[in-house]
Amino acid sequence: MTRTARTVVLAVVTSLLIGVAVAYTLHAAGRSESGPEQELSEVTLDSPGRIVFRTTMAGTGRDHLAAVPLADTGKDDGNDNRRISPTACLVFHAAKGTGVCLKLANAALHTYNAVILDNRLLPVDSREMAGTPSRARVSPSGRLVAWTSFVGGESYAGLDFSTRTAILDRRTDTLHNNLEDFSIIRDGKPYTAADVNIWGVTFAADDNRFYATVATDGHRYLAEGDLAARTLRTLRDNVECPSLSPDGTKLAYKKRVDGTDPSRPWKLFTLDLATGRETPTTETRTLDDQAEWLDNDAVLYNLPGDLRADVWSVRADGTGTPVLVLRHALTPAVLRP
Repeated sequence: MTRTARTVVLAVVTSLLIGVAVAYTLHAAGRSESGPEQELSEVTLDSPGRIVFRTTMAGTGRDHLAAVPLADTGKDDGNDNRRISPTACLVFHAAKGTGVCLKLANAALHTYNAVILDNRLLPVDSREMAGTPSRARVSPSGRLVAWTSFVGGESYAGLDFSTRTAILDRRTDTLHNNLEDFSIIRDGKPYTAADVNIWGVTFAADDNRFYATVATDGHRYLAEGDLAARTLRTLRDNVECPSLSPDGTKLAYKKRVDGTDPSRPWKLFTLDLATGRETPTTETRTLDDQAEWLDNDAVLYNLPGDLRADVWSVRADGTGTPVLVLRHALTPAVLRP
C-alpha cells in the first residue's frame, strides 16, 4: 500500500471511530434524559446521616448525584424521595465535605477526568485520568483522594487488563500519579515485575496508611501502603477492592470463589485486622464492587438491578440476611460526622 493510500485509509478509519464515539455519547445522553422530568436541587456533603450516590432511576436526572436520609432507605419501590443534584458522575465517593467525581471529559477523544468537589458538589480541581473510570475513594478527613482507571481491558475478572491508580494530597497538592512507582515488598522482600497492577485504594484515618489490591504473577494481594515512604507491603492473597471500616478495625472486600460465574467470580468477605480472621458474609450472590461501610457493623455494596444496579447491605460478622437499601443506585457514600 502506498503512503498516500495509507493516509486515506487512516483518515477514513479515524472519521468512523469519532463518528461512533459521538453517536454513542448522544445515545447515552438521550437515554439519560428520557423518562419523567426530575427536579434538580442542591445536594451538600455537610449533613451526616445521609447517603449520596449516583442515581440510575429513569428520568432527566439519571446518572446525577442524589442524596437520601438513611431513615428513608429500604423502600422496595424505589420511592425514597431522593434529592437529585445537577452534578453527574460515573463513579463517586465523599468524606468530610470533599467529593471525587469520575466523569467523561471528551467523548470524541474518550478521555475522563477526576473532578474534586467541594461541600456543595462544585468543582474545585480536576485531574486527567489515564483511562476509563473504575474506583474512587476519599480519606476520612477529606484530605486524600484516590482513583483507579482501566488503561486496558474493562473487567477485573480476566488477566488481560491494566490499571492506573493515583492519589492526590489536597493539602500539599502532591499527586502520586501511578502507585506502580511505589516500592513493593512481597513476602518481606523487595519485588519488581512488569505485570504489576494496583487498584481499589481505601484510606486509614492518619492520612498516610492505606490498603489496596496489588496484582502480579497470578496473585491478587491485599497490600498495606505507606504514602510517606512510598511503599506497598503485601499481607495476604485473594483480596480485591478492600474497604476499611470507620473504626479502622475491619476490611470488607471481594474474594474469588470457585464454582461461581467466571465473569463475576467474587463474593463478599470481611477481615478482622487484629486477629486475621476472615468471615464470609451471608450474601450468596456474586458481585463486582468496592464496598462502602454503612457503619462499623454493616457493609453496603452494589448488585445488578432492573435499572443497572441496586444497593444492598449485609452484616459484617457473617450473620443476618442481606437487606435492600436503595433501588436504582450506584457508588454510595455514607456521610459521617
